[in-house]
Amino acid sequence: MLPRKFYIDDVFDELLEANNHDMKCDISEKENTFIVEMDLPGYKKEDIKIECNNGNLIINCEKKDVHKEEGQKYIRRERRYGKCSRSFYLGDIDQDGIKASFLDGTLTILVPKIDEEKNKKYIDII
Repeated sequence: MLPRKFYIDDVFDELLEANNHDMKCDISEKENTFIVEMDLPGYKKEDIKIECNNGNLIINCEKKDVHKEEGQKYIRRERRYGKCSRSFYLGDIDQDGIKASFLDGTLTILVPKIDEEKNKKYIDII
């Protein structure tokens, strides 16, 4: 059986897809660090904002619309413009040690983890 996408160009797919269609991501773990790699083709470094809030890593991107020239009429327009966002809960992380780089359309974020044993607090029962 062939997938529906193979033979039908469904005009309603765009309405059903999430707004993070351009933000494909892999998250891996090595030693005491999470490695987040996200493909962001067509974005500039200045278009990307990374935020960390209580263990949540939030990546926001905005691509501005390219203004067409006077008299220019689009026959087909597939490139998307606007805002998109992804967020991931990574748990106990060192917010001050996060490092990010952007090269050839790939955003790489290194997120150091905090040792759970050092971060635990045990409560004495009276």
